[in-house]
Amino acid sequence: MSVIQFATLLVLTLYLIAFFAGSALAAKSAGRSIWLFGSARGVDRLAAIGFRASFALALAGPLLYAIAPTLPEFDPLWRPNPEWLALPGHLIAVSGAMLAFAAQMAMGASWRVGVRAEATGDLVSEGIYTLSRNPTFLGQTALLIGVAFAVPTIPGIIAALLFFSSAQIQIRSEEAALLQTHGQAFKVFCARTPRWIGSPRRNLRKE
Repeated sequence: MSVIQFATLLVLTLYLIAFFAGSALAAKSAGRSIWLFGSARGVDRLAAIGFRASFALALAGPLLYAIAPTLPEFDPLWRPNPEWLALPGHLIAVSGAMLAFAAQMAMGASWRVGVRAEATGDLVSEGIYTLSRNPTFLGQTALLIGVAFAVPTIPGIIAALLFFSSAQIQIRSEEAALLQTHGQAFKVFCARTPRWIGSPRRNLRKE
């Protein structure tokens, strides 16, 4: 495994540490637990499992390959030093991690891990949230795609696809909960700001 590949996995590890630290700060600020995965049901529960599994696959897969050199022989995607992919993948991973953490911090006390209609926080719609309604998911998706490019493995590809699928499920559940809580303000936010990324439609004004 190359230096850049190790660096990319380090970025993933540091992001996860920052994620949990930021979540602890949000919980302290909110004065309540922000972890809602435990009460998830149905497809939301599947999404919660998918999020955990995607990060576990992205991180543990390459590490297992490094520990057990015979395992990569069964993975046609594995490249110990993919020079033309490693650096771009690393840069995508770094950018994704920075975006995801910045978006998480911008949520402040409104940050939640999971969704429950009665446990939504204040609607955050300014700053980075004028470009995307879900910049955390956008950044995390970019992070896992970057890892999959820099450290190409079957587990890494599955991780990125699984995360994106889980995010799609979670986003729709969050949108329903936020619409129920914030009503017209959330409708205006949705009309103005893309679900994933794009230019805000500034001709719309909050009523």
